[in-house]
Amino acid sequence: MAYKKIEIFDEAKTAELMAHYKEILRLIGEDPQREGLLKTPERVAKSMQFLTKGYEEDGAAILRSAMFKEDYQQMVVQKDIELYSMCEHHMLPFYGKAHIAYIPNGYITGLSKLSRVVETFARRLQVQERLTVQIRDCIQDTLNPLGVAVVIEAAHMCMQIRGVEKQHSITTTSAFTGIFLKSDKTRNEFLKLISRDI
Repeated sequence: MAYKKIEIFDEAKTAELMAHYKEILRLIGEDPQREGLLKTPERVAKSMQFLTKGYEEDGAAILRSAMFKEDYQQMVVQKDIELYSMCEHHMLPFYGKAHIAYIPNGYITGLSKLSRVVETFARRLQVQERLTVQIRDCIQDTLNPLGVAVVIEAAHMCMQIRGVEKQHSITTTSAFTGIFLKSDKTRNEFLKLISRDI
């Protein structure tokens, strides 16, 4: 059987978004009836629903879906998690990578769930600072570990293709809890692990 891609979108939401995007095309001086633009409102309406699907997802529920009792109290690090989000100020993409560590306190979670938590909060209108804290707090509040560390490095298209037009600027944000706040040694170990290939 051949590959078949299935996408499910809210029909009412798609129709409403399409009407708005059609009007946006007209307002910027385009002809929404032009052949190349006929399906653009629908495509953008579906794209926007995908790019903001995080509003309908629950990071804590994702972590709890694969939460296991485990007597392990060393650092768990997942680095270079790709992320794509959208700046809430200009609705332009920002993209980069997240690095996460936590030290379990009786419970661990499936490794893919950390990436899914990043995806959940990234797929909303965001600022990088809030995104960093939301990921940290979700892991801390759900798993109750001894500490959580999150670092995000991202490039922002609102700075690259408009405004100051700085192509190579990278923004780094961090957020820590527990032992990562209290112990320079623990925090520095995490920062060392994410700064080089191992």
